[in-house]
Amino acid sequence: MIKLQNLSVRRGIRLLFESVNVTINPGKKVGLTGANGTGKSSLFALLQDQLHADHGSVTIPPHWVTAHVAQETPAVEICALDYALQGDAEYIELQTALKQAEALHDGTQQSELHDKLAAIDGYTARSRAGKLLHGLGFKAEQELLPVSSFSGGWRMRLNLAQALMCRSDLLLLDEPTNHLDLEAVYWLEEWLRGYQGTLVLISHDRDFLDRVVTQVCHIEQQGIKSYTGNYSDFELARAEHLANQQAAHQKQQREIAHIRSYVNRFKAQATKARQAQSRIKALERMELIAPAHVDSPFHFRFFPPTRLVAPLLSLDKIAVGYGETPLLSGIKLSLAPGDRIGLLGPNGAGKSTLIKLIAGELPPLQGKRKEAKDIRIAYFAQHQLEQLYVDDSPVKHIQRLDPKASEGECRNYVGGFGFHGDDALAPVGPFSGGEKARLVLALLVYQKPAVLLLDEPTNHLDLEMRLALTMALQDFEGALVVVSHDRHLIRTVADDLWLVSDGQAKPFDGDLDDYRQWLLAKDKPAKSEETSVASNTKKEDRRVAAEARQRLQPLRNTINKAEKDMATLQLVIGNVEQKLADNSLYEATKKDELKGLLAEQAAAKSQLELVEMAWLEASEAIELATQQA
Repeated sequence: MIKLQNLSVRRGIRLLFESVNVTINPGKKVGLTGANGTGKSSLFALLQDQLHADHGSVTIPPHWVTAHVAQETPAVEICALDYALQGDAEYIELQTALKQAEALHDGTQQSELHDKLAAIDGYTARSRAGKLLHGLGFKAEQELLPVSSFSGGWRMRLNLAQALMCRSDLLLLDEPTNHLDLEAVYWLEEWLRGYQGTLVLISHDRDFLDRVVTQVCHIEQQGIKSYTGNYSDFELARAEHLANQQAAHQKQQREIAHIRSYVNRFKAQATKARQAQSRIKALERMELIAPAHVDSPFHFRFFPPTRLVAPLLSLDKIAVGYGETPLLSGIKLSLAPGDRIGLLGPNGAGKSTLIKLIAGELPPLQGKRKEAKDIRIAYFAQHQLEQLYVDDSPVKHIQRLDPKASEGECRNYVGGFGFHGDDALAPVGPFSGGEKARLVLALLVYQKPAVLLLDEPTNHLDLEMRLALTMALQDFEGALVVVSHDRHLIRTVADDLWLVSDGQAKPFDGDLDDYRQWLLAKDKPAKSEETSVASNTKKEDRRVAAEARQRLQPLRNTINKAEKDMATLQLVIGNVEQKLADNSLYEATKKDELKGLLAEQAAAKSQLELVEMAWLEASEAIELATQQA
């Protein structure tokens, strides 16, 4: 097991840990959380014996093999597959020794080495390395390409493959999903769930943590507190702890009330059973976890857009790509205020290309892109982090947008994005990736956009900033299009999902769980035996499916009726509220008419609540039946 005993660590004059005692048992999967700068990376350095304690000790079993992801990748000419294989150091050593024994014609040594290779499953090593690369998104033909031919993000995937290839007892992963798309994240989740060793994981992806970890070690106030369970369990436990602190109670209640307003507002507009229900559940969960984040340093809201019209932007029969070859074609999309679209699709299918098209950075090869007059489009992409003025401070960046803004106003504004004190006036050149990402978001928010385009906005953001962004997006009045491998963000901000695949971009009928099933079905190899069995049981499948449809039909009828009733009742309420806006109605002579309208409004709202409840109950019943099937 791993033991931290009475551990105290300083970095310079800064105290990171003081008298820390933590035990991690073998086989545990631990999520390491805490605000940026609290010491997560320093703890990793301690576990790798790269940093030493000022007091106390860190104990790891001496025979344990530790694997971690290298932060740099040499531009070597060996192929990707061989690079991944180097992660298994014992396999490489045995192969080297075997070549030497063969050169010396030493039969006895060769026999011993072959036995050792068999003992470590060495004869399947290349196959295992190939599976790792495939899971991380590499195509078969890319496995034989030299490492030097890959971009920085793909080289980080190679480093991850090398770490996973190691037959380790302890695996240290620091933000492993940062350079992965959603498909690779799904695969990595399952791989880590089956990992037999001890895992210590730093991640700001709460869904990823929820699926993988069984223990959370949270760093705050120079201490480390251990919580049993996944990340959701940790949030609820910490929320309960903070709720007992009177100083935080009132702030918690304000956060809960604000989130509850999101839930109520969305429930009144729900028209799509699967996606709507998924989002309602996510928002209700935000209400539960809000108290765990009352001490977050990030709090901001989107300003109302300078101009909103419908449609804000439309794409008609568009083809887009690079050069003369279309990557996507036949795109039809109309964005109106309040639209919230999450883009899904395999890596390289064209999600970022579609975002660039909407942003106006990539012209269509054919078709028409029409943008409303005088609207502002804000586009977040990773390359924009490098376009900041390295010698300017966060305050100076805001003043570039608004020369009339005072330094005090700018400091207050950037403070909501975590730039306090000297940081607000410091040059941004030395800033971390997360700090630069926060500043780019601050600049976008300040411009009061009508269309907001986010391409992997959370890559460098910690959990607190991700939650602040998620909450701020709930109030955004314009149109939103987002690409992200952060499923929590997609679930809580996207009302509609679009699938970008096979050269097309179309609405996706389902939620993220359906998308996961779509991916599994898409990647499942076709086998002749399976085809034969499927043919023999086709009649039985049709019978079972027909029975299932028949059982669920009354629930679907209830949902359809409820959606029609909700629309009718919302129209009634709208008409009544329009009449109530007439000031003459409040004169003494119209007292009875006013009383009747108020009664009609109350009755309609009461009926709407009953209809919404029937809709939710039927939707949940269908989802439960589908899961059990």
